Amino acid sequence: MDLLALADFNLVARHGGFGKAARATGRPKATLSRRVTELEGALQLRLFERGARTLKLTEEGRALYERTAILLTELDETAAMIASGAEKPRGRLRISAPLFLSQTAMGKIAAGFALKYPDVRLEITTEDRAVDMIEEGYDLVIRVNPAPDESLVGRAFLHDRLVVVAGPDLARPQDGQLVPCVVRGGGSQETWTVMNPKGPAKIRVDPVLVLSSLIMVRDAVRAGVGAARLPISLVSHDIADGTLQHWGDIERSEIALWALYPSRRLLSARVSAFLDFLKQAFPKGTPEELAAYIGG
Repeated sequence: MDLLALADFNLVARHGGFGKAARATGRPKATLSRRVTELEGALQLRLFERGARTLKLTEEGRALYERTAILLTELDETAAMIASGAEKPRGRLRISAPLFLSQTAMGKIAAGFALKYPDVRLEITTEDRAVDMIEEGYDLVIRVNPAPDESLVGRAFLHDRLVVVAGPDLARPQDGQLVPCVVRGGGSQETWTVMNPKGPAKIRVDPVLVLSSLIMVRDAVRAGVGAARLPISLVSHDIADGTLQHWGDIERSEIALWALYPSRRLLSARVSAFLDFLKQAFPKGTPEELAAYIGG
């Protein structure tokens, strides 16, 4: 594929027309039109629907634009960086992060990264859904226990686990006892299997309060509403000072936070710098490191 023709196609798609692209870049309109026509011929695809006064991407054209625009931008930035001898990352970096990490640590992480790399324009969006990185234009996503995805690669940078905690006035239940609980999300009744020194025990959950974030759940448990299932990193300080009592760990509840990026894309200097920054923030990737980060 002719990269020059592909670059001209991206120019026209980004600006919404041959004339607009020509005026914005100083390129001859006829040259842009010829390049795009040559690319359509090489691919045997129509990339634009051409009207009398309108130019609209076809479905195939939109798919090509969405998948090549970021790659071409990264190639341009890499070439410019090499040519100038610059070593500092620069440009826009879009990241999607889960709610819990965003509420507890991401503000501090983002601030430290921005101070270290002032030429990077960092944008972090908080959401727990599995975003489509290519379609939505993210450079990096952070996910909790992600399902295997052949289109993504990355690394686990932090680990955690779930525990059951309650206020000091709530008596530890017997095996199989119904317990008032604060839960996140759906309020359907369920059973938690808790590991403690005496072996596994069942807690039948009575969801007396349903909240949408783990921070809210922790605050409600501190107030004595009931027991809750929470990450140890979020409550280890409360357990240590007696604000909350630890009833045990949830069976097979290991949590891994992964930083992922598309396997088909070049790993940009910005993404590499952010991955390194996460490694510096959590060198061992333990719950204790996140707890110290939260409490610091």
